[in-house]
Amino acid sequence: MTKKLIRFDWAIKRILRDKENFDILEGFLSELLGQTIQIEQILESESNQETDTDKHNRVDLLVKNQLGELVIIEVQNSKEYDRPAARYFHRMLFGTSKVITQYIKQGDPYAKIKKVISVTIAYFDLGQGKDYVYHGTNRFVGIHFHDELELANKQKTLYKKNQVQDIFPEYWIIKADKFNDKIVNALDEWIYFLKNSEVLEDFSAKGLQQAKEKLDELRMSEKERRAYQHYLKNLMNIASERHTKDADIEDLLLKREEKVKIEVAKNLIEQGSNDKNISLATGLSEIEIQQLRNK
Repeated sequence: MTKKLIRFDWAIKRILRDKENFDILEGFLSELLGQTIQIEQILESESNQETDTDKHNRVDLLVKNQLGELVIIEVQNSKEYDRPAARYFHRMLFGTSKVITQYIKQGDPYAKIKKVISVTIAYFDLGQGKDYVYHGTNRFVGIHFHDELELANKQKTLYKKNQVQDIFPEYWIIKADKFNDKIVNALDEWIYFLKNSEVLEDFSAKGLQQAKEKLDELRMSEKERRAYQHYLKNLMNIASERHTKDADIEDLLLKREEKVKIEVAKNLIEQGSNDKNISLATGLSEIEIQQLRNK
């Protein structure tokens, strides 16, 4: 039987910040970005502070890619009760902008700005789309000749980049709850873990075997286990509150819809429409329409 592991959103704030556990995050990022990633350090910032009520578990990392470039990666876990999703895209934009300005010293040339990659693991329906992994970059395309704007040779030397999009922030969105549990590649193995907190026996993606070993709940101290159980209980309470609020909203909308139907039916009765036509127009039964006539 496959054992349940510690949730990734808990681990990223409490366990994966330790240098000895960097190999787990390195594996995940390497599979996602398709290149070998090495974590240099966890960046100290306000966003990395731990709180019991933190809905958006986030960690900023300074990493080195296989080209030897230093890149800042912002990894965020957001749970399914984080709504409305419409504001989340703005929060992603704000997050990358803040990271850019936070890690450049006043007076430094713009060439020292580091590439920022934003990775969001969303446990709610963010936007509309069929896929469960989305990747966004900044590209500039001509409106007349449809050519893509490229860096001049001097700019490539100055910025140490080959393409314009290598300078601008890059976004990854993983919609974990949209994943259908069908494994096609190594990244799917990781998303299966993010969704189910399980690592199957035949999984071979980078970092997952380390996750299976180090994120075993049995490795936790009694104090850590109590804190983790409290965290899970808090998630259940929040999810329950959200479900109750959604049910109340749905009930209110149904009542409003019913009220509108009745008002339309009353207007049609006054205009002399017959019961059959009123029923077709409003969805009310002919018995309900007769009751309105008799009031």
